[in-house]
Amino acid sequence: MKKKRRKKSTPVKLLEYSLAYVLIFIARALPLIIARIISNVLGDLLYYLSKKRRTIAVENLRHAFRGNKTEGEIRAIARQSCRSFFFTFLEIIKLRHLFTKPDAMQRLRTTAENLDGLFSKAKKIHDESGGCIFVTPHMGNWEVLPHVSSFIGVPLAVVARPLDNEYLEKLIFRSRSSGSNVIIPKKNAMFVLQKTLYKGNSIGLLPDQSTMKGVPTDFFGRKATTTPVPAVLAVTYGRPIVVVACCRKEGAYRYEGFVSDPIMPGKFTSEKEEIIRLTEKMTREMETIIRRYPEQYLWIHNRWKTYKNKKELMAD
Repeated sequence: MKKKRRKKSTPVKLLEYSLAYVLIFIARALPLIIARIISNVLGDLLYYLSKKRRTIAVENLRHAFRGNKTEGEIRAIARQSCRSFFFTFLEIIKLRHLFTKPDAMQRLRTTAENLDGLFSKAKKIHDESGGCIFVTPHMGNWEVLPHVSSFIGVPLAVVARPLDNEYLEKLIFRSRSSGSNVIIPKKNAMFVLQKTLYKGNSIGLLPDQSTMKGVPTDFFGRKATTTPVPAVLAVTYGRPIVVVACCRKEGAYRYEGFVSDPIMPGKFTSEKEEIIRLTEKMTREMETIIRRYPEQYLWIHNRWKTYKNKKELMAD
């Protein structure tokens, strides 16, 4: 039987809140180059001291790039991925502060590639479909995407895992809700997601984590369990899935954005097969982007985890 988590006391919650507040304040004040140096140090500590995470990352990369990259290249990417993991969170803190300024999007336009074209493409898909399902992998900086959607007039509901500290949750999530964007707690989110699409708004998901309640899809040549939620919503409401990503390039706040063509649900005789088809196509689009920037993907996650006594999620 699964043990219940002990509830945190108010003093502990307030201590966590205070520490997080100080860390955020310091991170905002740091020049970006210093934040990168700190993330490099933390990433190297994670890579060299956590044998478990290093092994997962290296094994994942060996399978993904077998025959294409040397052992030295694989280990270098794994180390860079650890560095990227920490830099993403420091950069997120700085970006949230940046996006409070009125000229934030104009500044981003000068550093990102083909931003206006991507804006137009994403807005057009949203408008023509009456709301769509935007998905992004854990890579680069996904925090840019909700701010961009708010700027271009795409109302977006983003699913996030709730914290067990209400003070900390308000501190971390209050700046994520901007303009027409809302944050939906991950637990029991399906009803709110359905309501969001019904109203003609779009939703944002990060569906590239291993899950027991998933369908097997091919990911870098191996079967990985993938959440069917985007495909289920696409089939149920006739809305497209759109894979998006924001990857870092050399220089401060320089990015390359990606917006896939819409992955449309089609006519089917088996709902299960259509859900699997859409999930596989979504996963392939994410894989294409990851191959371009492998050092920015979260390889330390056990993406190909296997589950004992896993039951088939869907029946015909």
